[in-house]
Amino acid sequence: MLDPYYHGLQEAGTDEAGRGCLAGPVTAAAVILPEGFFHPVLNDSKKLSAAQREALAPIIRKEALAWAVAHVEPATIDRINILNASIEAMHRCLKQLDPVPRAIAVDGNRFKPLGDIPFQCLIKGDGRFLNIAAASVLAKTDRDHYMARLHQQFPEYGWDRNKGYPTNEHREALVRYGPTPHHRKSFRLLPEQLKIRF
Repeated sequence: MLDPYYHGLQEAGTDEAGRGCLAGPVTAAAVILPEGFFHPVLNDSKKLSAAQREALAPIIRKEALAWAVAHVEPATIDRINILNASIEAMHRCLKQLDPVPRAIAVDGNRFKPLGDIPFQCLIKGDGRFLNIAAASVLAKTDRDHYMARLHQQFPEYGWDRNKGYPTNEHREALVRYGPTPHHRKSFRLLPEQLKIRF
């Protein structure tokens, strides 16, 4: 069972989605849940179905004391690398929260201080703490919607299905059509054995 309220603080949970994708932004969310919040389905977004995530997202947005989502685009990912871009996305959404969090719970093992707000990195935190799980759901659903919109412009890549992840479908489209402005040029877009230059 997930911890409903880490350390009893007015604490923001934060998580990202899309770190391993070849295309599209890395997206982060931050959520402050009210003390005592509980939902029996809420968990790490990767353990939920798309329908469960879509049902949970409006509940989280309605019940949260504060929430925000932020995207960092591929050009910035290419410039500062995916780790720094993930942290930047977290910082952007945390800065939007009102009230300002008294503490930050971060999914994963890397973060950079945001002002003087204390933080803790928590491995697999999205499966342990409700505020991080809530952030993971908002980050995932918002990014999925973003990729569905991009799919309308570039339907060849199947982003409505693969969300920019390196599936065979996505790789084959890259071989046939090459990269778009939404691809991360610093990533290995194709396996090394495919000697294709973009």
